[in-house]
Amino acid sequence: GERVKGRPVTEVLSLLRGGHAGTPVVLGLERGTRAWSETVRRARLSTDSVTVTEASDHAVTIKVDAFTKGSGEAVRTAVRDAPEGAGILLDLRGNSGGLVSEAVTATSALVDGGLVATYDVRGEEKALHAERGGDTDRPVVALVDGGTMSAAELLAGALQDRGRAVVVGTRTFGKGSVQMPSRLPDGSVAELTVGHYRTPSGRAVDGRGITPDLEAEDGAEKRAETVLTGLGPPS
Repeated sequence: GERVKGRPVTEVLSLLRGGHAGTPVVLGLERGTRAWSETVRRARLSTDSVTVTEASDHAVTIKVDAFTKGSGEAVRTAVRDAPEGAGILLDLRGNSGGLVSEAVTATSALVDGGLVATYDVRGEEKALHAERGGDTDRPVVALVDGGTMSAAELLAGALQDRGRAVVVGTRTFGKGSVQMPSRLPDGSVAELTVGHYRTPSGRAVDGRGITPDLEAEDGAEKRAETVLTGLGPPS
């Protein structure tokens, strides 16, 4: 019963997630000229934000659902533990973002230091840098879609700009704002939007998103696997 057009994504997510596990929520859907509704039930989901599967001896899929505390290090561990010579399929589809610091750590797994993004805070430009020592040899494909947002777009944009990954999928959401927490006198914390980040080449993401190197919607995962195979091991 709530209209969501024009409302911030965070408010819409709050409405969807509200209530206890097992409670229903009715969704009004539109596609082209068709309009219909679906009733789904809320459920408590796994808190594991990073899952790793070995597709073959030559490829490891790292699926990152969100950048929660520890997820960046989980990506770094997954890259380090991948079989020698295996490529990385970094699946960021449906990743609504999270902690920018964790996205920077995840970027550090695949580059050897350098710029990840820049952003402004009250008119002052600041920069985010990756740590040294990441794996720069493995071929990497990043898989994105319209649900790839915020910190996940920061990661995809950094890898794309630096020529470290081929990005496959559909244009990302386009949420490039930076929030910073401020502790209030009563002990609560307010998150305020302080600026917008840009990719290493200076591209603004907010309202524009990241355009994939290879556009693919249906069968995007298969296309990404094919691209990864074509990249092959480094010479």
